Amino acid sequence: MSGLTQTGSPLPLKLIAGIGNPGAQYANTRHNAGVWFIERLAEKFGASFKPEKKFFGRTSLINVDGVEVRLLVPDTYMNESGKSIGVLANFFKIEPPEMLVAHDEIDFPSGKIRFKQEGGLAGHNGLRDISNRLAGATDFNRLRIGVGHPGDRTDVTGHVLGKVSAKDRELIENCIEDAIATIPCAVNGDWQLAMQQLHNV
Repeated sequence: MSGLTQTGSPLPLKLIAGIGNPGAQYANTRHNAGVWFIERLAEKFGASFKPEKKFFGRTSLINVDGVEVRLLVPDTYMNESGKSIGVLANFFKIEPPEMLVAHDEIDFPSGKIRFKQEGGLAGHNGLRDISNRLAGATDFNRLRIGVGHPGDRTDVTGHVLGKVSAKDRELIENCIEDAIATIPCAVNGDWQLAMQQLHNV
């Protein structure tokens, strides 16, 4: 399915997920940037999460300009993110183009954030597992949250699982706020405007 309905109008979002690792020891690590986004989004809309064992995660429901959108934080580890997303998507009949997945992005410096539609998975274990659980689909939308690169590929694991500095956390939180301001456009399927707004920040 493309990002359009049969009548040619944009598909609204039905699911926004933020992926990371569960547990207090990972809460302030770069790999959890997607979780920071989704928790801030819920807070912005006055929503709270509740555990849902059947979906292997925490869920919430927000209303964005009349569109009901499910929020999800998987309780699985990053490399099994698709387990939670796949089950919830199957249960509610949500197609990949109706999803937005927020995740950490080492190819961007802290403070840079971008939407991406479809395309490759850039070696991201969480995205790869999501694709695998969605029958190989790669046409789900992503929100790439920059967390910086350690400079050497051999240091990537330690970098993303490392605690973020106060300065970098502030940069990331600021760009998350910028992204949240564009969510109504994204939810309504107006990706061109959402990208224009966010990418011009």
